Amino acid sequence: MTKRLLLLMLLIGGLSITAQAQKYRTAAGVRLESDRFGLSLQQKLHEKGTIEGIVQIGAREYSGTALYEWHRPILGKRFNYYLGAGGHIGNLKDSGVFTGVDAILGIEYKVNGLPFLLSADVKPAVHINHDDWVHLSSGVSIRYVILKEKKEKKRLWPFGKKADGNDRDKRKRQSKESDKPRILDIFKKKDN
Repeated sequence: MTKRLLLLMLLIGGLSITAQAQKYRTAAGVRLESDRFGLSLQQKLHEKGTIEGIVQIGAREYSGTALYEWHRPILGKRFNYYLGAGGHIGNLKDSGVFTGVDAILGIEYKVNGLPFLLSADVKPAVHINHDDWVHLSSGVSIRYVILKEKKEKKRLWPFGKKADGNDRDKRKRQSKESDKPRILDIFKKKDN
């Protein structure tokens, strides 16, 4: 089942358009797994990449994870898939400090008209100094968009910077026309 889901997500990702994948700059919220509760903070670094920090608390442990994620659109800018990698450090009740590496694969939806993100993901981890060496978790996240993406100014002329050139040409013409004599200029005082 997991292999089919992974293959389906890769196929959809390969067919997706290469557009900007996120509609936000910073988002924070909660992450829910079957046996853990966490807080999540995502910060956009560039057009298709974010860094995500997750702090989680479980029955026997607490941990902090940092992940770099690549976002790709599936259906427009609001529905993405993402994959990434990172590391974690935490404390296990019986064994003490543990560390490890993580991977993540998920889908994300920015709710239209509302400042919320909904996501679901699979996050495998390999631990060092932990009772369980390998852990496969899945979770859902609900995040609030703190900083929205800046909207690009729409231009009437779709080809290049023609609109800016027209404004510049207008100003040149106005300055040339102001130098030409006009009918009412005969009533102006002349400086001699």
